[in-house]
Amino acid sequence: MDTSRPVPHRMDPSGGCPHAANARLLARGAAAPVVLPGEIEGAVVLGHEALKEFLTHPDVAKDARHFTALRDGRIAEGWPLTTFATVRGMTTADGEDHRRLRSLVSRAFTARCVEELRPRIEELTAGLLDDLARAAASGGRVADLRRHFALPLPMGVISELLGVDAEYRDRLHHLSSQVVATGIGPAQAVAANRELVAVLGAIAFAKSERPGDDLTSALIAARDEEGDRLGHEELIGTLVLMIIAGHETTLNLITNAVRALCGHRDQLDLVRKKAACWGDVVEETLRWDAPVSYFPFRYPVRDLTVDGTVIPRGTPVLAGYSAAGRDPAAHGPDADRFDVTRSARPGAVRHLSLGHGAHYCLGAPLARLEATVALERLFTRFPGLELAVPEHELARNAGFVGNSVRTLPVRLAP
Repeated sequence: MDTSRPVPHRMDPSGGCPHAANARLLARGAAAPVVLPGEIEGAVVLGHEALKEFLTHPDVAKDARHFTALRDGRIAEGWPLTTFATVRGMTTADGEDHRRLRSLVSRAFTARCVEELRPRIEELTAGLLDDLARAAASGGRVADLRRHFALPLPMGVISELLGVDAEYRDRLHHLSSQVVATGIGPAQAVAANRELVAVLGAIAFAKSERPGDDLTSALIAARDEEGDRLGHEELIGTLVLMIIAGHETTLNLITNAVRALCGHRDQLDLVRKKAACWGDVVEETLRWDAPVSYFPFRYPVRDLTVDGTVIPRGTPVLAGYSAAGRDPAAHGPDADRFDVTRSARPGAVRHLSLGHGAHYCLGAPLARLEATVALERLFTRFPGLELAVPEHELARNAGFVGNSVRTLPVRLAP
């Protein structure tokens, strides 16, 4: 990067709450140079308007062949962000390849198809609330909401869509959480990626032997019957993306929404008084505490200047969703305030936390439905639910990609 730029911000591989660092970076501009793990030069675009433009810029690509450091052999084996760059799937494809891969799964995530899942989501939610109550009863009225509720709901839904048996789900979540972590060692990162591919490969093989009425079987049929539509690496890469994106984001969304409502009881009261709805809670949580903080990667195919910051061609760029959500230039001087009525304001700006443009989150309708059902049923069943430990004592996720906490102990009031 050029010598006129500010001192690069060093991304903390161990994660932590992103909002203080985001505020400091935003005060300097809408984009900033950063140092990624492994001393790799990168950048982040974190101002709302700048990010919105960057996500649809014609000179910005997703394919890692544009990643200069990777192409030059400067990325060591076990680099914790390797999967984000190299997995073969729609998130690392451009143009026609992206449209081809996205079309293979997009029909399963239309608004109509997602709405047809509502009864099953409600059924799963009711069962998990029973599980949460049992866990609290055996734990002095305290239970880990993330473990017993926020995780198994989206994992159960995406697993059923893909036809993944229950026996695999805990392992897939464990491996997924390691793949998205940025603070693990090289050997651990390599092992997690290899095992994730192996487990999904075994699932795909079983489905090829005994196809079912599920998305994995449909993808295998596309591979076997129309080889030009989906290669084997793309099949496994698509399963990797579906499993990770299909539950990690919603897990963080539900967790963050519960934390926000427990810390802002006045906002919870507004929902109960019908001054706002549960969908408003979901949207405000997405803006105020985005479930994905810094999403890797996009690459300029030529030198770009974003708000005075030069981002050289081939630089890996993070999309700073958690920062854009609290950008005062877009969301006003009270952007740091959690306000479930915000979207009803005249001129309210829609958040970017689920992406923008061609790569907009395919599972957005499903994530919104799962979170809305989960929050409504949770606070209806347990209206006095509260955090069992102070917010500042909650341990954060081990990385700067996902934005949430590792556990969420809650107390279920009678």
